[in-house]
Amino acid sequence: MSAVVSLSFEQLDDQMKTVLRQLTMQTNRVFVSGAGGFLGKAICQHLRAANIDVIGFARSDYPELKKIGVTLVQGDLADKPALLEAMVGCDLVFHVASKAGVWGKKSAYFSTNIEGTNHIIAACKQLNIQRLVYTSTPSVTFAGEDENGIDESYPYAHTFLNFYGLSKAIAEQNVLAANGQLIAKKMPLKTVALRPHLIWGPGDPHLVPRVIARAQAGKLKLVGKEDKLIDTIYIDNAVYGHLLAALRLADEAPICAGKAYFLSNDQPITMAEMLNRILQCKDIDPINKRVPAKLAYAVGTLLEWIYITLRKKEEPIMTRFVAKQLSTSHYFNISAAKKDLNYRPLVSIEQGMHHLKASL
Repeated sequence: MSAVVSLSFEQLDDQMKTVLRQLTMQTNRVFVSGAGGFLGKAICQHLRAANIDVIGFARSDYPELKKIGVTLVQGDLADKPALLEAMVGCDLVFHVASKAGVWGKKSAYFSTNIEGTNHIIAACKQLNIQRLVYTSTPSVTFAGEDENGIDESYPYAHTFLNFYGLSKAIAEQNVLAANGQLIAKKMPLKTVALRPHLIWGPGDPHLVPRVIARAQAGKLKLVGKEDKLIDTIYIDNAVYGHLLAALRLADEAPICAGKAYFLSNDQPITMAEMLNRILQCKDIDPINKRVPAKLAYAVGTLLEWIYITLRKKEEPIMTRFVAKQLSTSHYFNISAAKKDLNYRPLVSIEQGMHHLKASL
């Protein structure tokens, strides 16, 4: 489901073509960390469609990336010398890689998401790479409460329900703090952080297959009595936002430098409707069974205690973070991205679902 095929430049939306054409005039070689992930692969695919030289960095081997002309380097973000060697000759970095998920050791999240990001920043400065686009997450602001149309003025969370959100918040702040710091040629490093929410679409190895599998097993339920609004983002729109940010960083005095931006489809939708639209793409009956939010949170708390006590490595079926995510609202004011990046979603939810259904 996550295979990568060669993408023809002529297949792309006209606005995507325009951005890529402009990017080719500013860029010789691009480094993409997390090239094997859903978003990383899609970024590589679009860059290669414009015949841009791409160095993909990933922990595993991905022959499908090599087939579309990506120079793939296997390595770990913790290996600073390997990063340095792979990033030589690049003039733009998309730092997409991270340890995601809602469960795991603090050391693992901090090593990849914080130390790995610090290594990327250091390599940019040492190798004279002036542009760094960092893939962050709205989880940096999430403290278990409703987020109704918040913008980038909303503060980082005061408490975090998992190490993922905490580590990404620290990493994002480090990336933004690095903006303006001098690289080896005494020029300023330009950085920007993007916060896409719930990326989905054809090739999604996470949200879509998990929703379908749980529904088919009869284990998918809604949490809470009230349907809350959430934002999502179709994969092509997430790629488009990243390319726009890279383009703007090439400006002499980029207005986006040193800032973070929420990205979405700008179409808030209830969790129930989003899940059922995904299921409809696979001709699966809609779900309507519900679990009380307080019960889900209590179960998550208990399961976390049991898993920690028994030192179980696998992810519990419910955690405090998941319970809160599924029972609270998460939609964002993306006016800043529209104004500073000229971002507009290219693909609506309706169009995206059509593409998703055709791919399943």
